[in-house]
Amino acid sequence: MIDVLVVDDDFMVARIHRGFVERIDGFRVVGTASTGEEAIAAVDEFRPDLVLLDLYLPDMFGLDVVTRLRAARHDCDVLVISAAREAETVRRSVRYGAVNYLLKPFGFDELRSRLEQYAARRNSPRATVVTDQSDVDRVLSRSGAQTTTSALPRGLSAQTAELVERALREHSGTFSAAECANAVGISRVSARRYLEHFTDTGRAAVGLRYGSAGRPERRYSWVS
Repeated sequence: MIDVLVVDDDFMVARIHRGFVERIDGFRVVGTASTGEEAIAAVDEFRPDLVLLDLYLPDMFGLDVVTRLRAARHDCDVLVISAAREAETVRRSVRYGAVNYLLKPFGFDELRSRLEQYAARRNSPRATVVTDQSDVDRVLSRSGAQTTTSALPRGLSAQTAELVERALREHSGTFSAAECANAVGISRVSARRYLEHFTDTGRAAVGLRYGSAGRPERRYSWVS
């Protein structure tokens, strides 16, 4: 069972998010908080595994809560839930160790998808040592970290790679190159290159779908 603390300054929003979490198998809400100070105290009391953290709190910015928690040696994970759409805020959240970033408003299915991804990463067996670079890439992928942009093949950009990765992460099923291209806004050939790169580095999986005629279609999914 994964224990969750819900942090949001809006009581009704926190209540809705709590209800969402409690509908998902394997998760339970151990508490809620409406301010940064309450969140820090609740983490100290309940020791949750995961904090659903709003960024706009009345007494401090949400990422300052993360700083305080780390200073107190709490190792709970943080999933940011915020209306903030600035790219720099998203990047800062990643640098602060957020396992995911979910934009408000969102529905139950969107939260469920991310919590199930988190549970899969958390519960997946992990080796105690790595044997080669592909193992390193898989460990970084499971932890939510990004590989360095220098690892991208020539001709691929870090910005587009992030968009393709986000499309894969947020898609509940499998993606073809054409579907990914439409979702991201790039050509099918370009999408195929990024998808194959993620497959080669162990961050995505590929399978074949056979139709009634012609070559089988390659279908991609993100590896949790």
